[in-house]
Amino acid sequence: MTSFQHTAHPTRVVFGTGTLDRVADEVERLGRGRVLVLASADLAAAGDRIEKVLGPLVVARFDDAAMHTPVEVTARALEVMRGAGADCVVAVGGGSTTGLAKALAVRSGVDQVILPSTYAGSEVTPILGETADGRKTTRSSPDILPETVIYDVDLSAGMPVPIAVTSAVNALAHAVEALYSPDVDPIVEWLALDAITRLGRGLRRLPAEPHAQEVREDLLHGAWLAGTCLSAVGMGLHHKLCHTLGGSFDLPHAPVHAVVLPHALAYNAAAAPDVVRRIAAALDVIDPGDVPGAVHDLVLRAGGPVALSELGMAAGDLERAVDLAVEHPYPNPAPLTRAGIAALLREAWEGNRPATADGVRTTRITRTVLDTLSGTPDPRLHALMSDLVKRLHAFAVDNDLTQAEWEQGIDFLTRTGQMCSDVRQEFVMLSDTLGLSSVVDVLANSRTPDSTASAVLGPFYLEGPPELPQGVDITGGFGGTPLHVDVHVTDTDGRPVADAVVDVWQSDEDGFYDLQLPELDGPVLRGRLRTDADGRLRFWSIVPSEYPLPMDGPVGAMLTATGRHAYRAPHMHFMIDAPGRRQLITQLFPVGGRYLDSDAVFAVKPDLIVDFAARSGPTPDGREVAGEWRELTFTFRLGADA
Repeated sequence: MTSFQHTAHPTRVVFGTGTLDRVADEVERLGRGRVLVLASADLAAAGDRIEKVLGPLVVARFDDAAMHTPVEVTARALEVMRGAGADCVVAVGGGSTTGLAKALAVRSGVDQVILPSTYAGSEVTPILGETADGRKTTRSSPDILPETVIYDVDLSAGMPVPIAVTSAVNALAHAVEALYSPDVDPIVEWLALDAITRLGRGLRRLPAEPHAQEVREDLLHGAWLAGTCLSAVGMGLHHKLCHTLGGSFDLPHAPVHAVVLPHALAYNAAAAPDVVRRIAAALDVIDPGDVPGAVHDLVLRAGGPVALSELGMAAGDLERAVDLAVEHPYPNPAPLTRAGIAALLREAWEGNRPATADGVRTTRITRTVLDTLSGTPDPRLHALMSDLVKRLHAFAVDNDLTQAEWEQGIDFLTRTGQMCSDVRQEFVMLSDTLGLSSVVDVLANSRTPDSTASAVLGPFYLEGPPELPQGVDITGGFGGTPLHVDVHVTDTDGRPVADAVVDVWQSDEDGFYDLQLPELDGPVLRGRLRTDADGRLRFWSIVPSEYPLPMDGPVGAMLTATGRHAYRAPHMHFMIDAPGRRQLITQLFPVGGRYLDSDAVFAVKPDLIVDFAARSGPTPDGREVAGEWRELTFTFRLGADA
């Protein structure tokens, strides 16, 4: 039984392009009228623009926000704010100006409107990190949470690529670590995976398409989601290390995240394998075992830093960093050991690529195979083959496939092919019993809500069945309960479709199709008929029976091995073609038939279960029938051809 708690923090979010121009409306919505504008020296132009939009609402401005929110800078800003009598701060920039706004709010109670220019994510969290006397500490309080965040894609699009890369990886770290937090819940998990997908996609495209709006939108959207995760759960090793390295060694905040994230992931991977698999899927990483290495590659290819030594950290500082990192206990998937963290920081300082040996080998093979497909001229074929290779390789890796299991699988597929002939399609039956045929049926055919539901073709269809006249008896003398079929074919507006070609086929009362009975001379219980001018079609058959799929081949062995029954619910097949209409392949199932709720090929749909009504006495066409007979009436509705 699932049990969790979720707290939603009430920040108003305004997302889009050009949303900066709505800043005055948002201040007035809060009932405020005296604004302190916070910016930084590198965002003076953005601060000027915000001042222009706010007009007379501005009473002061402070442009000295600093990294890691030093308390002495906060004190100076607080003096400016109180001197001007400001009741609201509007901050534009990254984590530095956002942190300053939060520090002012928690000390004075002023409202905050934040306009992020980076992907920091802290703007939607009730968390404040401050630096004093060379130490960075964090605290959380509802008073810290900004009232409104205005995300303007145009504003963040001005970030140079190197800053955008490290900022986006900073956001990625929020989402990654949220997934293995002890506080994670289904909402946070959903937000985190969406954030990882968007941030990974944006980071892959950013270097080559730095000005593409959809790339910047993906990154900003992902940063918001990741920040929302950060606000809902506690963080572990990664964030502890980054705060330690940034606050105590004055290293740049976002670049430290970019360097540390792959190594923190590697440290925790074995303790959180399910999380790593979900991250792999979100980042489109083939081998979950190589997720830490793939994140390292993502940063490297995007042009971000991968070594603490690049950021100015001295090798002699590593031991003190380890001391600070283990000084106080905190939740983390893997046990926190001094030796383990020392090794992590050494790898991060040197900039080594973290990966498991098996992960490197399997990933390299997959990439090589994918490279060989790069010249495929048909784009659709290239996409299908590439995805197939990724999923097959991932299946082998995820399940640690053994040589014996691989050989058994190859033998199974070989025998499946060997069972196929002109009168038996074992591969279609395999597809049917695995539900693949029904999935493709839904994707390809069930797209018009007003048309009749489709169903799988099945393995016993025969191309070019014999042409038969209206009113024919297709039983060929086979016994069974006589069935008079009287159906109409119309369009979705109910207008009759004349001269529609209708192929019908079914099994006999013992569950065999004519193709399975070699002693028969010619087709039986199948045929091709045409509707009349009123779209009507009438013929005689027998009531279909349930039947088992052939069990003498590999598919039968698979059903037995998995403890499944092989029975199809009783049904009659129809394939209908008409000019200008979408082809309909479907089946009709008698009400009350056996196995309707467990059909072996998953083909039964509620709309296709119909009454094969019991009758006695005179028949519609005067045919003499002794005893009971059944009547099937139904209207097939065909959608327009796309």
